Amino acid sequence: LLVPLVVNAVFDPFYKIATEALLVLQQLVKVIRPLDMQTAFDFTPYVSQLYTSTLQKLRSPEVDQEVKERAIACMGQIIANMGDVLQPELVTCLPLFMERLRNEVTRLSSVKALTMIAASPLRVNLSPIIAEVIPVLGSFLRKNQRALKLNSLTLLDTLVTHYSQFLDPMLLRGAVAEVPPLLSESDLHVAQLSLVLLTSVARQQPEALVGVHEQILQEVMTLVRSPLLQGTALNCTLKLFQALVQAQLPGLSYRHLLAMLMNPVYNQQQHGGSPLHKQAYHSLAKCIAALTLQVPNEALTVAGEFLREIQNRRNDSHLMFYLLTIGEIGRHFNLHTIDTLAQTILNCFSASSEDVKGAASHALGAIAVGNLNHYLPFILNEIEAQPKRQYLLLHSLKEVISSLSTSKAGLEQLLPSVPSIWTQLFKHCECSEEGSRNVVAECLGKLVLVNPEELLPRLQMALRSESALMRTAVVSAIKFTISDQPQPIDPLLRQCIGQFLFALQDPEPSVRRVALVAFNSAVHNKPSLVRDLLPELLPQLYSETKVKKELIREVEMGPFKHTVDDGLDIRKAAFECMYTLLEQGLDRVDIMQFLEHVQAGLRDHYDIKMLTYLMTARLAALCPNAVLQSMYCDAPC
Repeated sequence: LLVPLVVNAVFDPFYKIATEALLVLQQLVKVIRPLDMQTAFDFTPYVSQLYTSTLQKLRSPEVDQEVKERAIACMGQIIANMGDVLQPELVTCLPLFMERLRNEVTRLSSVKALTMIAASPLRVNLSPIIAEVIPVLGSFLRKNQRALKLNSLTLLDTLVTHYSQFLDPMLLRGAVAEVPPLLSESDLHVAQLSLVLLTSVARQQPEALVGVHEQILQEVMTLVRSPLLQGTALNCTLKLFQALVQAQLPGLSYRHLLAMLMNPVYNQQQHGGSPLHKQAYHSLAKCIAALTLQVPNEALTVAGEFLREIQNRRNDSHLMFYLLTIGEIGRHFNLHTIDTLAQTILNCFSASSEDVKGAASHALGAIAVGNLNHYLPFILNEIEAQPKRQYLLLHSLKEVISSLSTSKAGLEQLLPSVPSIWTQLFKHCECSEEGSRNVVAECLGKLVLVNPEELLPRLQMALRSESALMRTAVVSAIKFTISDQPQPIDPLLRQCIGQFLFALQDPEPSVRRVALVAFNSAVHNKPSLVRDLLPELLPQLYSETKVKKELIREVEMGPFKHTVDDGLDIRKAAFECMYTLLEQGLDRVDIMQFLEHVQAGLRDHYDIKMLTYLMTARLAALCPNAVLQSMYCDAPC
């Protein structure tokens, strides 16, 4: 019943009705022939009617622009979902897509439609047009139209992945030659899709890279040196290097690529090059480790070479690079057969450069991920034996926990060691250095996520400790169990989060401050955890926005007296929490009472004034009447 009615609407003289009818038709195609599930419904009686009506609109030269675009999308969906029963019609239909692809007005819609078809699991026969499509898509990569570039890159990647047997390497090389200028930090999304395309080409059609790989690698290396290359874009870069070394093309062997990745570190001093950003060292190290994963017999050799360079005590930038690279290789390979490895890395904890110390700490944690049974006891023993290196060793331990807790296999590896790690961490909850205590708290929070049923009750018990430092560490730890994604710990947290947040009543200011930070984290990431507790928590929050004279002291500096407000950080944390409440929990807040404390903040320290100005501007948008009313009641001085 529905199909004839919609088909009739497609030919309605009013373009809006025709446009919406084509959209409905496109959705109908998805419903009657879904590609992601099996269905017993017989769709074949409707194919001819759907195809013919859409083809008529696609061919019509006098239709509105919006109707043209919708007809292209609809036909793309029909071929993608029903192409296996439309084989004879493809000879007629596919050339129409080529016409639309060459038309400046409809080219973007055509690229999107062809992407749908090329990605279809039906593997529709595109051989009649594929030789024409590739050069056109290559020309689109030069256009100053971002959406066209993005979609063209996606289509090229889809064609290379699914239709490589129909592609001429020489033809593809022309399109690939247009990619290097797109590998820029100025648009990482475009760069990322370009990297994905190059990876697919290296895997499916490596011959297409011959003659253009030098320009590609030149731009890739510029990108690797960028501090902005992180996350998904960096992962795409790693996959490209792996695909290149697998391709086994001339000039792209493991040792060639390794030398290329080492050059930026050497060139910055030997040839007066600009210094590398800290992130670039991490990126280069990850790239070398990714290469080594494809040539595993080189792992011990390269790690040994870099270790000897460390022992020769090169300059700080070289040391940092070697340490990070050994760490990344050790993350994937067991390096315990290199006898002096751990001790050599540990010796770098005494370096004068903070960057080298940080790299050594990271490296020690990373090699422990590759062989937990061998290196974890070493790290735990050193934490106990070397108080002066405790902060760096705790960071190594944090690297172990963070890395292993991200995968199921890692968790299985980590679980047996949790009791020994937990015991060691609890010994240092009350250490004298605040930095070390903060790292301990983060490690505790991450460990609780590994085994919440057993470890969360232990944190609750530690809340009763008489030591303010212990209570501070425990409340800080709970902040690291709260994330914006669903977690297995959430139901347990919902039951006990109040106990940790009621530390806002603690007599010790440092405990109240970290409780405010935890409260802010909960409101920001998972407001449902604290929504029902707001009536009890808000009075305590408001109490911390007030200036407390007992926390103000005078310090004599020669002939001068300087006033120090030890409560400023607590008040800032309280106002930051109030600001977060504006976005997440205002429906449970008495707005007039809230505004009273905002007004008080307008008379406070400069940093707090800045926060309250932001809050006032936001409140004026959310509840203007209440803001106006409070302005008449009390104006700030």
